[in-house]
Amino acid sequence: MTVILKPKTEITVPKSIRRKAGFKPGDQVEFKVSDRTITITPKLTPDEIQDEREIRDPKIRATIRKSYEEFLAGKSRPIQELFAERVTRTTRRRRRRA
Repeated sequence: MTVILKPKTEITVPKSIRRKAGFKPGDQVEFKVSDRTITITPKLTPDEIQDEREIRDPKIRATIRKSYEEFLAGKSRPIQELFAERVTRTTRRRRRRA
């Protein structure tokens, strides 16, 4: 999409572009400028930053991949087992930080 910039006119990001980028009303964004390029990125909350870091962790990616393969194979496990595993991991992390 191309628009013509006029003096004293703010740039508006079209709704279709915001929708494709996943921006919603109320989202906070950051602007970065490099040469003649403007980059708009969502400002992540601390929880979202932690999620991003975890997703990049090779061990977590391997666990997600394994779980997805088990799901496709029709395997499942009781939800109590999943929650017990999460509690164990969280407890280990807290001990390491202290």
